[in-house]
Amino acid sequence: MSKAKGGRKTLTLPVQVGTPSEVNYGQPAAPDFGPLARDRIPVRSMTEGDLHALITIDRRITGLDRTSYFEQKLAEALRESDIRISLVAERDGGPVGFVMARVDLGEFGRVEPTAVLDTIGVDPEYRHLGIGRALISQLLMNLATLRVDRIRTEIDWNDRELLGYLDRCGFLPSQRLCFERAIGT
Repeated sequence: MSKAKGGRKTLTLPVQVGTPSEVNYGQPAAPDFGPLARDRIPVRSMTEGDLHALITIDRRITGLDRTSYFEQKLAEALRESDIRISLVAERDGGPVGFVMARVDLGEFGRVEPTAVLDTIGVDPEYRHLGIGRALISQLLMNLATLRVDRIRTEIDWNDRELLGYLDRCGFLPSQRLCFERAIGT
């Protein structure tokens, strides 16, 4: 405190408070579009026993057998990661949706933690019931608890259904560009 003219005490505020990586709890909360879905639909951490259900749901969505992909992703999510954030939604006694994600502590020269959403799927028989919203809502809550500020994903430009879903969930196009080049002849 310091004294102003007339002897009154005034409060001196610091010019900078905290560091850029500090969480500012004074900012308005991010919109949470799914608390009701999250409350109605049980969402839990993914386990090894979920592999068959993940493969079945994905096959119903894509028409492809991607068993080796899911074996690899599940092993990565459960054994190679210190932080387990992949989730499964249940209904009618079994898994009906899933989200596979991971936290990267930095890449491409950046050091802040970022979550990466690898795969999301909802059994076609259970679409439009809030399963996907419950999964994303719970994932975002878990990430906020871990102080992860960003989540990113990549999708096929022509996948309009997934693009629309991500848009409704609050995802926006990134300011970062992804480049690729064919390798070979």
